[in-house]
Amino acid sequence: MSETGAPLRSSSSSTASAIDFLTLCHSLKTTKRKGWINHGINGPESIADHMYRMALIAGDLPGVNRERSIKIAIVHNIAEAIVGDITPSDGVPKEEKSRPEEIQELWAEYEKNASLEANLVKDFDKVCYVMAFICLCMLQTRTHPQRVFFF
Repeated sequence: MSETGAPLRSSSSSTASAIDFLTLCHSLKTTKRKGWINHGINGPESIADHMYRMALIAGDLPGVNRERSIKIAIVHNIAEAIVGDITPSDGVPKEEKSRPEEIQELWAEYEKNASLEANLVKDFDKVCYVMAFICLCMLQTRTHPQRVFFF
């Protein structure tokens, strides 16, 4: 027990918990974004690629809490390590997507647009989609010049 009476976490259980979390998050590196796959795009970005790009954008904005923006950008898709990549066309309600979320406060802030940072990260989500689209178009054009993209 700690001085406040709360149970102390053993370092081995904390370590095991951290390893479990990181192992779970590893799948974000290999899970490709479903929207791109659904449209037949070769070599789509992974969920982790998307989260990383968003964090880079979030970290370079004046007038907002930079650290919080980066955390929200990183957290906004963590549930997808459990439920997979869910696209808007899947019709899954927000409540269903949020059940397995590990970092509920930041995710809820993001979903509810509850702060300037969350609002900006939502905008980054759209910007990252466009940026990924442009990158994928350029790559596809080099490898398949006859393919034209109209979504």
